[in-house]
Amino acid sequence: MRSIKHIHGDKEPHWVGDGFYVKTLFNHLDDDPDFNHRHTDPFLLLDYGQPTNFAPNPNYKTQPHGVGQHPHKGFETVTIAYAGEISHADSAGGYGVIQEGGVQWMTAGRGIMHEEFHSPAFGQRGGPFSMVQLWVNLPSAHKLTEPKYQTLTRADLPIVNLTDNGNEIGKAAIIAGEWQDTTGAASTFTPINMWDIALHSAGSTTLQVPNSHNVMILVQEGTLLINDTPVSAGSLIQFATPTDTDINAANEQPATPVSDSIKLTYPKLSDDEQAPSTVKLLLLSGEPIGEPVAGYGPFVMNTQAELKQTFRDYQMGNFGK
Repeated sequence: MRSIKHIHGDKEPHWVGDGFYVKTLFNHLDDDPDFNHRHTDPFLLLDYGQPTNFAPNPNYKTQPHGVGQHPHKGFETVTIAYAGEISHADSAGGYGVIQEGGVQWMTAGRGIMHEEFHSPAFGQRGGPFSMVQLWVNLPSAHKLTEPKYQTLTRADLPIVNLTDNGNEIGKAAIIAGEWQDTTGAASTFTPINMWDIALHSAGSTTLQVPNSHNVMILVQEGTLLINDTPVSAGSLIQFATPTDTDINAANEQPATPVSDSIKLTYPKLSDDEQAPSTVKLLLLSGEPIGEPVAGYGPFVMNTQAELKQTFRDYQMGNFGK
């Protein structure tokens, strides 16, 4: 069983623009020796947008809540809409709306300008809003790849049942990676698992993840036990880092892939307790890229020289070319 190293969550929430109230649970620029880019590789940043209620915006057409046009280069952003809707537009003329339960996987690659706002429909009606945004690193060979989008509706995501002794206790939507014989909807540049998990009934189930991966779980809503340890909404569980032996074993590609287990338990309640709402989790696991990271603001490259060139290109009007 992959052991828990630390449970994070003691971060102050902050606003990104005026539309996203988030906790940044990890950031590749942090220099904590026990929790830095080496422990989250290939994931760079995680913004957890806890459920927040927005009143209807009377100026939703002319002043939508969100973030205006800004650049990205050298990585991918993954936005998951748990509640509410997000509209996006880019410098190439692309536009779309991430509906509730949907995912947008944007490859910034060689560079793109984009903006993110509450959708007009959500701005007009208001209500609960909750999202997660991840930054996923690109290896040096693909840093300058052509920008692209993968727009994934809930219907696009393969769903697997989670069981305890044959009884269903939840489901997992496979955004990316592999769950036994089920392949996720998103294409990735490096091996990544991203599973959107919901537990709705008492019981335990076991997840299997490659033992060469860095592994984390975000508790998006609710309370449960992970490896028999109580955790609650807003917690990010950091599992022990894979050892060189684990990575070498995986690279030898045995007939049966080497994996670690993680146990999830939706606790049984006493007769006088009220049943809690569905527990929502996001599992992240990925093969470490293992390359240097040079980042500043919305740019993530491999060297300081590449980073300086990116800024020059941006200032001179050559960004993304």
